Amino acid sequence: MSSPTRQRVLDDIKVAMKAGDKPRLATLRLVSAAIKQREVDERIELDEAATVAILDKLMKQRRESVAQYQQAGRDDLVAQEESEMAIITDYLPAGLDDAEIDKAIDDAVSSTGASSVKDMGGVMAILKPALTGRADLGDVSRRVKARLGA
Repeated sequence: MSSPTRQRVLDDIKVAMKAGDKPRLATLRLVSAAIKQREVDERIELDEAATVAILDKLMKQRRESVAQYQQAGRDDLVAQEESEMAIITDYLPAGLDDAEIDKAIDDAVSSTGASSVKDMGGVMAILKPALTGRADLGDVSRRVKARLGA
Protein backbone atom coordinates (compact mmCIF):
# COMPACT_ATOMS: atom_id res chain seq x y z
CA MET A 1 0.00 0.00 0.00
CA SER A 2 1.77 3.10 -1.24
CA SER A 3 1.46 6.40 0.56
CA PRO A 4 -0.72 9.01 -1.18
CA THR A 5 1.61 11.72 0.11
CA ARG A 6 4.62 9.98 -1.42
CA GLN A 7 2.79 9.71 -4.73
CA ARG A 8 1.87 13.41 -4.55
CA VAL A 9 5.54 14.30 -4.00
CA LEU A 10 6.56 12.24 -7.03
CA ASP A 11 3.84 13.84 -9.18
CA ASP A 12 4.82 17.32 -8.02
CA ILE A 13 8.47 16.63 -8.88
CA LYS A 14 7.38 16.16 -12.50
CA VAL A 15 5.32 19.36 -12.39
CA ALA A 16 8.24 21.34 -10.91
CA MET A 17 10.58 19.95 -13.59
CA LYS A 18 8.24 21.02 -16.38
CA ALA A 19 7.73 24.45 -14.79
CA GLY A 20 11.47 24.96 -14.23
CA ASP A 21 10.87 25.65 -10.53
CA LYS A 22 14.38 24.74 -9.32
CA PRO A 23 13.99 25.55 -5.59
CA ARG A 24 10.77 23.52 -5.31
CA LEU A 25 12.25 20.71 -7.39
CA ALA A 26 15.34 20.52 -5.17
CA THR A 27 13.26 20.36 -2.00
CA LEU A 28 10.87 17.74 -3.39
CA ARG A 29 13.79 15.61 -4.55
CA LEU A 30 15.24 15.85 -1.06
CA VAL A 31 11.91 14.68 0.41
CA SER A 32 11.65 11.85 -2.12
CA ALA A 33 15.23 10.76 -1.39
CA ALA A 34 14.55 10.67 2.37
CA ILE A 35 11.49 8.48 1.80
CA LYS A 36 13.29 6.18 -0.64
CA GLN A 37 16.33 5.91 1.67
CA ARG A 38 14.17 4.66 4.52
CA GLU A 39 12.40 2.19 2.23
CA VAL A 40 15.72 0.83 0.98
CA ASP A 41 17.27 0.68 4.46
CA GLU A 42 14.32 -1.20 5.95
CA ARG A 43 13.31 -3.08 2.78
CA ILE A 44 9.68 -1.99 3.10
CA GLU A 45 7.18 0.21 1.35
CA LEU A 46 6.24 3.07 3.67
CA ASP A 47 2.64 3.65 4.60
CA GLU A 48 1.10 7.10 5.04
CA ALA A 49 1.96 7.37 8.76
CA ALA A 50 5.64 6.56 8.16
CA THR A 51 5.79 9.03 5.27
CA VAL A 52 4.31 11.79 7.44
CA ALA A 53 6.82 10.91 10.17
CA ILE A 54 9.67 11.47 7.70
CA LEU A 55 8.20 14.82 6.67
CA ASP A 56 7.87 15.75 10.34
CA LYS A 57 11.52 14.82 10.92
CA LEU A 58 12.61 16.94 7.95
CA MET A 59 10.66 19.89 9.38
CA LYS A 60 12.29 19.44 12.78
CA GLN A 61 15.75 19.39 11.17
CA ARG A 62 14.97 22.64 9.38
CA ARG A 63 13.66 24.34 12.53
CA GLU A 64 16.90 23.41 14.29
CA SER A 65 18.97 24.65 11.36
CA VAL A 66 17.09 27.97 11.30
CA ALA A 67 17.86 28.49 14.99
CA GLN A 68 21.56 27.77 14.43
CA TYR A 69 21.78 29.95 11.33
CA GLN A 70 20.05 32.83 13.13
CA GLN A 71 22.60 32.63 15.94
CA ALA A 72 25.39 32.70 13.34
CA GLY A 73 23.80 35.65 11.53
CA ARG A 74 23.40 33.72 8.27
CA ASP A 75 20.16 35.25 6.99
CA ASP A 76 20.71 33.76 3.53
CA LEU A 77 20.67 30.22 4.92
CA VAL A 78 17.73 31.04 7.21
CA ALA A 79 15.73 32.12 4.15
CA GLN A 80 16.62 28.92 2.28
CA GLU A 81 15.61 26.69 5.19
CA GLU A 82 12.35 28.60 5.67
CA SER A 83 11.47 28.25 1.99
CA GLU A 84 12.09 24.49 2.24
CA MET A 85 9.88 24.39 5.34
CA ALA A 86 7.09 26.13 3.43
CA ILE A 87 7.24 23.51 0.68
CA ILE A 88 7.37 20.55 3.08
CA THR A 89 4.44 21.98 5.07
CA ASP A 90 2.25 21.58 1.96
CA TYR A 91 2.57 17.80 2.33
CA LEU A 92 1.90 17.54 6.06
CA PRO A 93 -1.62 17.04 7.43
CA ALA A 94 -3.36 20.15 8.74
CA GLY A 95 -2.00 21.19 12.11
CA LEU A 96 -4.08 21.01 15.25
CA ASP A 97 -4.92 24.00 17.41
CA ASP A 98 -4.34 24.06 21.17
CA ALA A 99 -7.89 22.98 22.01
CA GLU A 100 -7.66 19.93 19.72
CA ILE A 101 -4.28 18.96 21.19
CA ASP A 102 -5.63 19.32 24.74
CA LYS A 103 -8.64 17.16 23.85
CA ALA A 104 -6.38 14.46 22.38
CA ILE A 105 -4.28 14.53 25.56
CA ASP A 106 -7.38 14.31 27.76
CA ASP A 107 -8.72 11.37 25.73
CA ALA A 108 -5.37 9.54 25.88
CA VAL A 109 -5.02 10.14 29.64
CA SER A 110 -8.54 8.86 30.33
CA SER A 111 -8.21 5.83 28.02
CA THR A 112 -4.95 4.75 29.68
CA GLY A 113 -6.03 5.63 33.19
CA ALA A 114 -2.81 7.60 33.63
CA SER A 115 -2.51 9.32 36.99
CA SER A 116 1.17 10.27 37.32
CA VAL A 117 4.24 11.04 35.25
CA LYS A 118 5.18 7.35 35.52
CA ASP A 119 2.27 6.66 33.12
CA MET A 120 3.51 9.18 30.54
CA GLY A 121 4.96 6.52 28.21
CA GLY A 122 1.57 4.90 27.70
CA VAL A 123 -0.08 8.24 27.01
CA MET A 124 2.60 9.25 24.50
CA ALA A 125 2.35 5.83 22.81
CA ILE A 126 -1.27 6.67 21.99
CA LEU A 127 -0.63 10.30 21.06
CA LYS A 128 2.48 9.92 18.91
CA PRO A 129 0.88 8.11 15.95
CA ALA A 130 -2.21 10.32 16.10
CA LEU A 131 -0.36 13.65 16.29
CA THR A 132 2.81 13.09 14.25
CA GLY A 133 3.00 15.78 11.60
CA ARG A 134 0.01 17.60 13.07
CA ALA A 135 1.56 18.93 16.30
CA ASP A 136 5.02 19.49 17.78
CA LEU A 137 5.53 16.29 19.77
CA GLY A 138 7.99 18.03 22.11
CA ASP A 139 5.26 20.49 23.03
CA VAL A 140 2.74 17.66 23.39
CA SER A 141 5.14 15.84 25.72
CA ARG A 142 5.50 18.96 27.88
CA ARG A 143 1.71 19.31 28.02
CA VAL A 144 1.25 15.67 29.01
CA LYS A 145 3.87 16.04 31.74
CA ALA A 146 2.10 19.16 33.07
CA ARG A 147 -1.27 17.40 32.89
CA LEU A 148 0.04 14.45 34.87
CA GLY A 149 1.40 16.74 37.55
CA ALA A 150 5.15 16.90 37.03
